[in-house]
This record gives sequence, structure tokens and C-alpha cells, in this order.
Amino acid sequence: MAKNKKFSANQYGKKEVNKVENQNFYFGTKNFKWMIIGLIVTVLGFLLMMGPDANTVDGKYDPNVWNEAIFSIRRIRIAPLFVIAGFVIQIFAILKRNKN
Repeated sequence: MAKNKKFSANQYGKKEVNKVENQNFYFGTKNFKWMIIGLIVTVLGFLLMMGPDANTVDGKYDPNVWNEAIFSIRRIRIAPLFVIAGFVIQIFAILKRNKN
């Protein structure tokens, strides 16, 4: 009789329920913080690219005038650098391992 009491259905079911593992989400709070930083840097890069087009001077379209501001250092070098840096930060945020 002692052997049957050891393996009762009441005890057997509780052991299985208690062994359920804690499932964690892959991304932690640090991952989301890095994703937000990457998004901000990318948006900042696109905002730096904005400006008047080649034929706009003082906010008015003039087909006879050429605006050299489209070739500024800010729009050609700095803004794309920010966009690429934002994408690299996003990749880092996705691949960063969440340590528990």
C-alpha cells in the first residue's frame, strides 16, 4: 500500500505543473532603448537632408536660377552618415543578446 500512495494522481499532476519553464521575450528593455536611439538618429538624418530643391530660392520656384545649397556638406555628407549610423544601431539592437 505504501507504494501506491507515493504515486497518487494528486501528487503526480502537481509535479508536472510546477515544472513549466519561464518563457522570456527575446528583446529586453536595453534592446528597445537601442532601437529607439537608432530610430531617432535615422529620422534626424532624414531631417538634415531636407531643404529647398535645385530651382527654389527664398521659398519660390524659379526655373532660371540654380540653387547650389543642394550640394551642401550637411545634405551630402552629414545626413547620410546619420542615416547609416541609425541603421547600424538598429542592427546592433536586434542582434544584441538579452542577458537575464
